[in-house]
Parts: sequence; C-alpha cells; structure tokens
Amino acid sequence: MKITSVDVILADGETSVKGTAWNPIFVRINTDEGISGYGEAGLCYGNSQMAGFGICQDFAKLIIGMDPMKTEGIWDFLHRKTFWGMGGGMVVYSGISAIDIALWDIKGKALNCPVYELLGGKRNDRLRAYASQIQFDWDKTCSNMITPADYARATQKAMQQGYTAIKVDPIGISTDGRWMPEGWSNYGLLSNEQIRVGLERIEAIRTEGGEELDIIVELHALTDCNTAVQFGKELEKYQIFYLEEPTQPLNPDLFREIADKVDIPLATGERSFSRWGFRPFFENRSLGIIQPDLCNTGGITEGKKICDMAHVYDVGVQVHVCGGPISTAAALQVEAVIPNFVIHEFHAAAMLEGNISTCTYNYQPKDGFFEVPSLPGIGQEVTEETIKKSRVVTVR
Repeated sequence: MKITSVDVILADGETSVKGTAWNPIFVRINTDEGISGYGEAGLCYGNSQMAGFGICQDFAKLIIGMDPMKTEGIWDFLHRKTFWGMGGGMVVYSGISAIDIALWDIKGKALNCPVYELLGGKRNDRLRAYASQIQFDWDKTCSNMITPADYARATQKAMQQGYTAIKVDPIGISTDGRWMPEGWSNYGLLSNEQIRVGLERIEAIRTEGGEELDIIVELHALTDCNTAVQFGKELEKYQIFYLEEPTQPLNPDLFREIADKVDIPLATGERSFSRWGFRPFFENRSLGIIQPDLCNTGGITEGKKICDMAHVYDVGVQVHVCGGPISTAAALQVEAVIPNFVIHEFHAAAMLEGNISTCTYNYQPKDGFFEVPSLPGIGQEVTEETIKKSRVVTVR
C-alpha cells in the first residue's frame, strides 16, 4: 500500500466562547488501495490556524509514496528529518500528530479493527467524562458566569445530564462579566477581591454539587507561580480533584515549587509536546495528572508512549480534548487501552451542531460516560459536505 495524496482541510467550526476562532484542521491521507484515513491538528482554537494548515501541507509532501502501515518509521522520519522536528513546538508536532492519527486510521481500516485493538486491546469499557469550562455555562449557548448563583446553576445543568465531575476557571471572568484578557489580570499576586470572588464561586459549586462532585480547577496558565500558590492554598479546603495549568509549562521547576506548597494534585500537558516535553515533569514528580493532546503532542504513536511513561511514575492521564470530532475519536481509542486513564474531557463546543456536523458520527457521553467506538480505524470521518465547504489543499 502506498500514500498517493493528502487533503489538508481548514474547516469552519462553532465555539461556545464568543469571539474565539474555531477552525478544525483535518487531514485525509489517501492510498492506492482506496483506503483513506483522517487526522486532526490541534490548533482549532487560539491564533495559529494558518500555521497548522501550512505545516500539514509541508509534511504531506514528504510522505507521498510511503507505506502508511509503517507508522513508527514515518513518525521518526517526520521528527528527525524535517530539521525543526527535533526542536519541538506546537506547530511542528501538530503536523506530525494529524498525519500520525490518519495513518493509524488507515491501519485499522486495512486490518478491519478499531485502533484500540492494535494498541493492545480495550481495557476500559466505559470512560468517565467531565463537563469542561462551566464558567461559560453548560449549554449550547455561551454566557459568561458572574455570580456564585450562576456557577451553581451551571453545575446543576451538568449534573442533571449525569456528570459527576466538572471543570471551571473561577477567576477567568471578572465581576463585570469580561473574559480574559479583556477582564482583570490574573498574573502576579491576586487582589483580595479576586481571591474572594473565586472562592465564592467554588463554594457555590461545592454546595450545589455536594461532596460527591469532583471539581477540577483550571487556571489556563495565566497565573504565575506566586499566584498559583496564593490561590491554590485557599482552594485546599474544597477537596479539589486537581489543579490544571497553575502556571505556564516551560519551567517545570515552578510546578515542583507549587506542588511543594499546595496540597492539590497538579495537571498540565496541552502545551507540552512529545516524551521529551513531558520528561522533566515526570522526573521532578510535580504532576498528578498529565493532559497530552493527541492532536498536538505527536499523535497516537507518541501519545500512547507518553501515557506509558506516566504510568511508570504513577501519574494519571486525562487526554486534552478541545477540537473537532476527530480529536475526540482519537482520544477515545487511546483512553480505552491505558491503565492510568482518569477521566475524559468533554468541552461544551462538542455539543454544538456546527462541530458535530463536520464529521459522520456524533459521539456524545451518556449519563456522564463515553462508550468507545468499535468501527475500524479511529471510528470517525470528515463528511464530504464539510470538505466541499472548506478550504482544501491537495498534495500529490
């Protein structure tokens, strides 16, 4: 089997966060045996869509004529022979990721089995999920939550759908309803007002959800080490499940300092890339949870290795999922296999028709749990209608 062409697809999606770009970047790798595989680059949100769209085209040129079944060899080739690959970075690894996921999709389809069978077989039949980012409410329409009562109401909505865990950024929205960076700054020491407001919101969530609700607190890496310690110590009394991105991940020693001072498990990973990027966190024992995004950390090939490394250090895994339906499908395949799976991230944007309609299948949690797709490959494909409406570059 040989790769004959690659379609790089810049799609239009829909986000629950108003004013935020949301453009899933898909790839379709085509072969001379008529089998096509689908992947996704993890740059759907933020401000790097065109970089992701471009890197997928650059790397697509390099794999024409290769055997798509040789996932390890192609991964190593893209990592070592593209000059920038061994330097790392979001854009480079998102291109590798998109191609790698599509190759695994082809392999599963060629062998007529789901990817999880090729990774060792399904270990986890049902995957617990959490409602992600309830500071924007938990609905198909985004609305910035301001008062403690708002946060309690959003929590109630999620729990009514069967979720037993939620994630919230309690200080991301200022008291005048503005989401960062337009609102207040979370960098440096927090003011007494910010701490009070954040704690009141968490208190409302805990009161509404009861002791059985698991609360993940997200700080979006916009706080520094001092702020993370300042706020984290105040959060301890609320039995927080884990504290996500308390500071930016480029200095793992800061995570070690926070972990020494705050008695809450720490998490990071969506902005860390490859085994090399996660290695310092494992070695300094600062994380309780890793959050690799399979669409930007190196795909299924690298993501599975990162999860296996984490297992050696007794670190749990919550795959980061904040993109299109291909991202969700790939995550479910890996999560089905790993022994250190903790919970699946389900973002409100995944409930929106503008994202659901980009792909063939609509995978949604039921009563707070996912079933793992058993279709061959990753179990998801971009629709022809989406491709027709998208900006597409075909590399032959």
